[in-house]
Amino acid sequence: MSRRSSAIKREVVPDFKYNDKLVTQFVSCLMKRGKRSTAEQIMYHALEIAEKKSGQDGLELFHKALNNVKPVLEVRSRRVGGATYQVPVEVRPSRRVALAIRWMITFAKARGKGAMAEKLAAEMIAAANNEGASIKKKEDTHKMAEANKAFAHFRW
Repeated sequence: MSRRSSAIKREVVPDFKYNDKLVTQFVSCLMKRGKRSTAEQIMYHALEIAEKKSGQDGLELFHKALNNVKPVLEVRSRRVGGATYQVPVEVRPSRRVALAIRWMITFAKARGKGAMAEKLAAEMIAAANNEGASIKKKEDTHKMAEANKAFAHFRW
């Protein structure tokens, strides 16, 4: 354990267009080299594209996609007597959101050619419909936790 006090969580300021804290957090994860305006343009454009393609409100689609990608369980390595076990643990709410955002951005980048906003919109629509690479990642994480349920008693 650290002797210092734990870090204080900063309050996330809602973005100016949608007045939503999750959009701000998503933009911050999307941002590279401090270029927030570029990341915001990509995000807002992706929401517009998703709205046109799906016919639903872009912000609602984004929230639905994020909720579908959030993992409930994950595995953590735990060393017991010289052996390492993959112990299933419940994911904290703040980590759930962080993982969902990270996975959506990662798999949007991995999609085929096209602008980042188009890739992100396609990943959002797929995640909202419970399909796509980010949903598969969540399901794989849950399967791994389910497979290692026998080691749940090693939880700390």
